[in-house]
Amino acid sequence: MRSLSMMMLLSCLQPAAAAVPADCPKVVVSADPDYPPLHWYDGKTLRGPSVELATRILADLKIPYEVRYVGPWKRVLATAAAGKIDLVATLKIQPERERYLDFVRTPAFPNPVAVFVPRRHAFLFNTWQDLASHKGGIALGNTFGREFSAFSAAHLRLEESGTADSNFRKLGLGRIDYFVSGLFTGEAWLARHDSGAQFMAMRPFLTEDKNYFAFAKLSPCTRHLDAFEARLKELVANKTNLVMLNSSLQQLDVKLDSATLVRK
Repeated sequence: MRSLSMMMLLSCLQPAAAAVPADCPKVVVSADPDYPPLHWYDGKTLRGPSVELATRILADLKIPYEVRYVGPWKRVLATAAAGKIDLVATLKIQPERERYLDFVRTPAFPNPVAVFVPRRHAFLFNTWQDLASHKGGIALGNTFGREFSAFSAAHLRLEESGTADSNFRKLGLGRIDYFVSGLFTGEAWLARHDSGAQFMAMRPFLTEDKNYFAFAKLSPCTRHLDAFEARLKELVANKTNLVMLNSSLQQLDVKLDSATLVRK
């Protein structure tokens, strides 16, 4: 969702373009630290299939790289906008983000988005309009498509705050009626907190989304974008990305039904 504070920060950072070096000694990679199983911070480093796939591609291309934790997700985006990191692994394409990011157009991972609710207070959900009479939550910096963003701004009571952890806690306390999150991320949280008996992801999914790599427009490392995408296409074609994602799901003990589980 469009954030006024984010827009103000971006406007302040734009003049930094003149300070960007002309070469690319290494590609600095960062990611959302709170979005397992795609990417997360374990207290020491960023990990997950988004980071694994990015570093695999860069290593295959013999491009030096560094994986760098820079803080919460909004700070990651602001740091990319300033050109202080080079590659974001991975995120959804949004018009606001395209102002400061050059997206690699080959999708890296599927990322269906779900509406999570307390099992004891589940409600009828078939279309977005069914959410209008309920109060929802979304984690800071998360967006779920241009159409849903426009719809939620016009028709929904959807609070943007905190992380998956704080939103699930709000959901358990009845402060919100539902929480919109990437399916895999929400299920990973439930597995980690043994809360599958308390919360559930409703069907149908809110959207069938995808995640993409993106280079910072102010980074000189954008010169590697075409080669990066060419190698990504090869790894997607042989399903290396899905093998990495399935491994992460298994490590986090995320169990999905056979219709949802990402297949090799």
